[in-house]
Amino acid sequence: MLIWKTRLFALLAFVQRYPGLVAAAGFVSGVASFILVDRQAKFAPLIAVLLLISWLWLMLEGLFTRVFARLFGRPIPQPLLRYATQLIHQESLFFVLPFFFVTTTWNSSQALFTGLLGLCGLVTIIDPLYYKWLAPRRWLYLAVHTLALFAALLAALPIIFQLTTSQSYQLALGAAVLLSFPSLLVTFPMQRWWRGLALIGLTLALGAAGWLLRSWVPPATLWLSEVAVTSQLDSHNRAPGESLKQVSAAQLRSAGLYAYTAINAPRGLEERIFHVWRRNGQEVDRIALDIHGGRKDGYRAWTHKQNFPAQVAGRWQVQVVTDNGQLIGVLRFEVTDTPGAPVEAPAAPATGKTP
Repeated sequence: MLIWKTRLFALLAFVQRYPGLVAAAGFVSGVASFILVDRQAKFAPLIAVLLLISWLWLMLEGLFTRVFARLFGRPIPQPLLRYATQLIHQESLFFVLPFFFVTTTWNSSQALFTGLLGLCGLVTIIDPLYYKWLAPRRWLYLAVHTLALFAALLAALPIIFQLTTSQSYQLALGAAVLLSFPSLLVTFPMQRWWRGLALIGLTLALGAAGWLLRSWVPPATLWLSEVAVTSQLDSHNRAPGESLKQVSAAQLRSAGLYAYTAINAPRGLEERIFHVWRRNGQEVDRIALDIHGGRKDGYRAWTHKQNFPAQVAGRWQVQVVTDNGQLIGVLRFEVTDTPGAPVEAPAAPATGKTP
């Protein structure tokens, strides 16, 4: 037992001396897990499980502290406990960053969420910021704690249990809200009855905000590997024609337009997505696509829209979203109005195809 004590405290002293190694290890494990997931390897769930085990330790910190004191005959110093929490934050944030860097649609509000994760990760590896600025501000410390858990669950749950994006988001949000309640209870003790109601209201507000802002959160294991807005599509080879950035109103009315997307879901995909057609920010059409599977180059699906409103000129988008409204990617193009355009003939409704 003595030799194990010596080795344990030597390891803790080494890690405390070189804190950057933990962040580097977290980032490397995240990259490794992402590559393994992309190749459908079986080791990626193991990495994710280890990550969740570290969070289990964090939630049962008091119990483990008593067990440690009983086994080794001395309590864990409080500074060391705070340092262990810092290590878990580092490991969690740097583990998920490779996933979110790839899946983020950077010209959307998702850049704010991923940027916030990166900023929190940076704070955790700079001791003066973490201990002198973050830790003393209890509310901010708990916010970072909850964000790290939420992001870790978003990346780990689909890998371990092969859940859909909607299921993973709901479970991650529910777990983060439930686990934030005890922390809020410590920060804002219920000395009076109205404080208890206010605390419950604050917890519910956090959950509601997380749900309403779900489009700001990238789907951690879904991303677009190929996109095209085109007037032609080879259905036999499942290949789009030339991708268009600008199309005339006459061309749009005569042939319609295809929105082609290849969605990469390396752990397999069993869910419904939508192609949401928008003109000048207003939704024009929403076409459902039920897709199954996940090939290396992305699961190829497209929608063919032929029924357009009388006024078509303007800036258009085709947003690719999950069943619960998380944005996977955006296709953008512009329709220009041309004089003498042919009168719009009766057109078939918009269709979707998932070969």
